[in-house]
Amino acid sequence: MRITSGIRAGLVGGVSLIGLLATPVFAQAAAAAEETGIEEIVVTAQRQAQSLQDVPIAVSAFSAEALQRQQINNPLDIQLTLPNITFSKGNFTGASFTIRGIGDLCVGVTCDSATAIHSEGMPLFATRLFEAEFFDLERVEVLRGPQGTLFGRNATGGVVNFVNAKPQMDAIHAAGEADYGNFNSVRLKGMFNLPITDTLAVRIAGTYLNREGFTENLFDNTRIDGRNLYALRGSIRWQPTENTTVDAMGFYFHEKDNRSRIQKQLCQRDATGVLGCLPGRLEFGTTNANSTFVGTLASREFLTTQGGPGFAALGQGSLYGPDPYINNVNPANVRQVRTDYTPTYFAKEQQYMLRVAHDFGGIKAQLTGMYQSNEVDSSVDYNLSVFNPAVAASAVATLGAFAQAIPGTVNVRNAISSGGNFCTSLPDTAGVGAYGGNRLCSPTPQDFDRSNQSTRSKTVEGIISSQWDGKFNFLVGGIYVDSVLPENSYYVNSWGIDHLVGVLGAANGGYLGTPYFRNNTQRYTLQSYGLFGEAYFNVTDTLKITAGIRYNNDKKFVRARSTLASFLVPFGSTNAFASNFAGNFDADPATPCVVSPGSVVGPIGGRPGCEAFQERTAKFDAVTGRVVVDWKITDDNLIYASYSRGYKSGGINPPLQPIFAVPDSFTPEFVNAFEIGSKNTFLGGVLRANITAFYYQYKGLQLSRIVARTSVNDNVDANVYGMEGEFIVQPNRNLAVNMNVSYLHTKVSTDKFLSNPRDPSGGRSDAVIIKDITNGANCAVVPRAGNTSGQAGTSAFVAGANAAINAGAIPGLVAGAGLRAPTAFASDSGLNGATGAFSVCGVLGALGTPASGFEMLPAGVESNLKGNQLPQAPTFKFSVGAQYTFDFKNDWSLIPRVDLAHTGESFGNIFNGSINRVPSYTVVNAQIQLNGPDRKWYVRGYIQNLTNNNATTGLYVTDQSSGLFTNIFTLEPRRYGIAAGFNF
Repeated sequence: MRITSGIRAGLVGGVSLIGLLATPVFAQAAAAAEETGIEEIVVTAQRQAQSLQDVPIAVSAFSAEALQRQQINNPLDIQLTLPNITFSKGNFTGASFTIRGIGDLCVGVTCDSATAIHSEGMPLFATRLFEAEFFDLERVEVLRGPQGTLFGRNATGGVVNFVNAKPQMDAIHAAGEADYGNFNSVRLKGMFNLPITDTLAVRIAGTYLNREGFTENLFDNTRIDGRNLYALRGSIRWQPTENTTVDAMGFYFHEKDNRSRIQKQLCQRDATGVLGCLPGRLEFGTTNANSTFVGTLASREFLTTQGGPGFAALGQGSLYGPDPYINNVNPANVRQVRTDYTPTYFAKEQQYMLRVAHDFGGIKAQLTGMYQSNEVDSSVDYNLSVFNPAVAASAVATLGAFAQAIPGTVNVRNAISSGGNFCTSLPDTAGVGAYGGNRLCSPTPQDFDRSNQSTRSKTVEGIISSQWDGKFNFLVGGIYVDSVLPENSYYVNSWGIDHLVGVLGAANGGYLGTPYFRNNTQRYTLQSYGLFGEAYFNVTDTLKITAGIRYNNDKKFVRARSTLASFLVPFGSTNAFASNFAGNFDADPATPCVVSPGSVVGPIGGRPGCEAFQERTAKFDAVTGRVVVDWKITDDNLIYASYSRGYKSGGINPPLQPIFAVPDSFTPEFVNAFEIGSKNTFLGGVLRANITAFYYQYKGLQLSRIVARTSVNDNVDANVYGMEGEFIVQPNRNLAVNMNVSYLHTKVSTDKFLSNPRDPSGGRSDAVIIKDITNGANCAVVPRAGNTSGQAGTSAFVAGANAAINAGAIPGLVAGAGLRAPTAFASDSGLNGATGAFSVCGVLGALGTPASGFEMLPAGVESNLKGNQLPQAPTFKFSVGAQYTFDFKNDWSLIPRVDLAHTGESFGNIFNGSINRVPSYTVVNAQIQLNGPDRKWYVRGYIQNLTNNNATTGLYVTDQSSGLFTNIFTLEPRRYGIAAGFNF
């Protein structure tokens, strides 16, 4: 039954945005009725093929044609056009696709993805699919909100589902496109579809991209951050009967280039060296190396505490003197860097899928199996700077001068230098680096990191659904996942570390292993299964109730360890972990080593109770589901209300080096989501308007922070609410306008106290921030409750402790360090009057008894996160696009199009504050396409990011022992070019 014109007018007038868009086209509606027709898209958001307008879920979809006309070539492009969606690269080898403020805020191998990435409805794990270019797709579906029933493994943020174009039996089809643009960009895409018989067809498709880097390296006048990748997909469709379909698919992706994981590094340099970078603002500075792990442990002051003033001469400098980066130039341009290390990036992925579907009449059944494997290995200068070679040359010369007193220094010198070059350890699994001959030698000392991972996953899913004519239908299914990660490592390699571990070990005939930081997950396994079902009941012809339930079961196992200067390795060793001294290393401090009197220290793991790896097992299960009521007011108007409960399993935090007090694991994440929405087509197909409002209650939202160069995760509670609108106006076949708009409010809803790594003082003016010279971390000293001595009293307490260290009054520390009293930070530091000092946090903790009136806080003063906004959650976002088709004789046409997308400001991490603010930005794209007869060929000129906006999309703050610098990730620069293609 169709709604009356009066009611329809009321619905239109009740939503101001719809009214604003619809006003210009009222007069044209009747005349254009037969020439309009907004593209109808079929989606599988409920695991069945349905019109997008009939699905009571907030889902957006792009057909292959829409992807092309809106210049959506990759995920960075797709986020610009969708409401409440953001996308940003991450600091390691991942990215965060955030939906309604919920993205991949959890970082680590045991983290599940909040936004689940699917191919053909099957979940992918650690996929590189977001790094590839889109090609030969049937559509892309983006489901907003928790998917607690039907999709793969639970996703609390939403689902992105890529649906590939399928082989067709009707005829031979082929398509191709060649694209050349600035940065010498060459992009190729192609497809060939071949019917073998009336029931069997194959399809092959691929893409290739090669371009120069977006970033200029001023050190050697080269360009970095280039891309060189290709992807291939082969598909087979066999329909042995009219009711049976068999689909097979194989996909391969490969990338090898100088792509950089870091776009730019920002820092308000701290002259004191206590923090490295100050929390007042972000600017084009370089961290103070005296604040880092190497800067502290290789300092004369620390070495004095270990061996006296004579030993201190082997240091790289003083904590209070110039550091190796003091004269480093950080270009004031996000597209320029100055680094002596060229980044490397390698990634590949394989996917193989087989699906069998059969229609029994009233029942459909589908069984799908998928195998996926992927690898990624990347390396970059984590400081984006150049270590002063004069500092290194002086240190190498000093090693030679100590040859008589400490013969082992010759071994150190020979390992870390060669002729006039400086040699830095390369990452290796043996843990010997430069001391085993695995090194990189160059005129400047190197510091770089490496992130690598490999994953293998097997997934099987079965679904049975009914298609009866009556009031009741159902869908039931089950899924099983077996995923193995045999290797994941994050390395930090530095010439400074190589020098340091040699100096500390030389007197004992070796070096401290490993000569680089390595956080290694040797094995991670995930076994997961889910049982799910939904029932659909048509109360009337227009009113339907959907009720779904799902049982989730996840079992995780992880074996990991973290090493850095952890045990003595004799010179000449080929495997650091085979050293007799390696038995002193305990990878799992939670389980104390038990050594019998007179026992012999053997190879690592050889002593009872000493673990070579930390091993943890965690199990999680939960029941989730949804209830939806939808009312089809007319054939063109649907309203719905839903409640859904989402779940994301918890995980295990990695071991830390050195050890800090962090939770051993983090708990599951749950969300109660309430949503109302309306999907409408007005004016005889001229206007489409879909509107959604939602409210979320998150319990245990998983958030990551960096401790000891390692991502650890915590849980907080949060509330989220907002609105979204998606509109298309097409008054005639020539003119089309689309508009999306969203509002989002997020906040931490309960008390959660964490220390902000940027400001360990927590804003207290009576605090003294300490740089611990034994590990490069920060702690804070504050007056105890009732002590009103203020900053003067705290400073005097720290000065007294340093005087005791200097005098040799602290057992285990040699006299003469020369540690100074606290000093003030810069007036614009943003630290509210706190002062800073170099000291030893353990000593301050021991002296900070209740009687002293002061206390040492190992992680700093905690701040309450309650009320803070979630990261990557812009309050406002909108986009608008318009195109017009000019028709010419002989079926030629010309189509110009312009798109504008605006993303409001947000925060880069949960601590908020001005320094973590990500400013709003606007992107404009334009293109014009000339189509030949029947659109069998075309030529297109395009420009993306017309204004060359270098806006930041996300940021990452490193840990205190690395200098607290901030890595930012930006939009791609202006790109323009010309493309030509064919399609038949």
